[in-house]
Amino acid sequence: MFLDLFYGLREEGVPISLQEWRTFLEALERGLHGSNLLRFYHLGRACLIKSETFFDSYDRVFGRVFRGVEGELGDEITDELLEWLKDPENFPELTPEQIAELERLSSDELMRRFLETLAEQDERHDGGDKWVGTGGKSPYGHGGTHPTGIRVGGPGKSRSAMKVWDERKFKDYRTDQILDTRQLRVALRRLRQLTRRGEASELDLDETIDETCKNAGEIEFVFRAPRKNDVRLLLLMDVGGTMDPFYEPVSQLLTALHDERGLRDFRAYYFHNCIYDHVYTNALMRRQDSLPTGDLMRKLDDRWKVVIVGDGAMHPAELFEAHGGIDPRNTSPTPGIQWLHRIVHYFDRSVWLNPEEAKYWDNYHTTRVIQKLFPMFPLSVDGLSDAVQSLVGARS
Repeated sequence: MFLDLFYGLREEGVPISLQEWRTFLEALERGLHGSNLLRFYHLGRACLIKSETFFDSYDRVFGRVFRGVEGELGDEITDELLEWLKDPENFPELTPEQIAELERLSSDELMRRFLETLAEQDERHDGGDKWVGTGGKSPYGHGGTHPTGIRVGGPGKSRSAMKVWDERKFKDYRTDQILDTRQLRVALRRLRQLTRRGEASELDLDETIDETCKNAGEIEFVFRAPRKNDVRLLLLMDVGGTMDPFYEPVSQLLTALHDERGLRDFRAYYFHNCIYDHVYTNALMRRQDSLPTGDLMRKLDDRWKVVIVGDGAMHPAELFEAHGGIDPRNTSPTPGIQWLHRIVHYFDRSVWLNPEEAKYWDNYHTTRVIQKLFPMFPLSVDGLSDAVQSLVGARS
């Protein structure tokens, strides 16, 4: 069974041994796929693929072998439909009054209507208000202006999509980025709070002299704990989508923090658009690389400093609604705004670094809301210096 998948992967150059194939078949016999195409896809990738290098090959073969099989969410988007969406038609922009008249849909209703529309559509449409197409008032497709829509194919335009129907593949920010500005490193060196902790192993010369004088010249050595930087830093980074243009500066920041040896402890995690129930150890954001946000907060005490990097620009539903995440396959019952509140109230100090120019922050309702929760600074040398001062300096 499924030999087309086995030989297809072999033809693509994916190294698969018979033992791995038997493990995959045994997992199927135990029902670990749950009679669900999406779970079957992930089970096969976990059992058969040794390296992320072959993920694309696996996706191509899987799509070719199982084309037409309905998945859990009804992945019936055909190559023909995607081909229609590659060549968008240009239509006049809607006025604010016209946009306000459009029906606003909840996440569940949006997904229900989208799947029904896919089942009915049999030709290309552009500029309409119902079918999957480009431009116009339809909530499905891309290039339109519907306030609660699903982007299918094509690039983001006005950052108003509630959901995005495609596999979002992001890449990790680099930690080996060569910085070309010494000021960035200098700013991070201020991220220090020297305190004396641990075993008393350092000679306190002043106290030794005082105690010796009190003992009429008999030497009395006094030791103290060495001074060490006591700052523990948690870095949370938005990745993908509207953050793609800021790949270089965020990579520079991550590189500099990895090189900052003075920190007592440093951890970095990824999220997309807003923090929900899980954060991720890399930008692929797979389930096996996830860490529950609640567990992260339980592992770290409130002395940790938090730096969140992101533009804060997203559909309001992503911030305020349950299951508001832009990826319909990975949503959270807890709204993102609740997690942001928890972070603010749990940790002693937290700041938000925004790579977008400050003059654009007020253009997005979500960014304005986040500004009320976190001290927000631009991701620049001066902005980083101010953020560091907010983390370790005197409270204003």
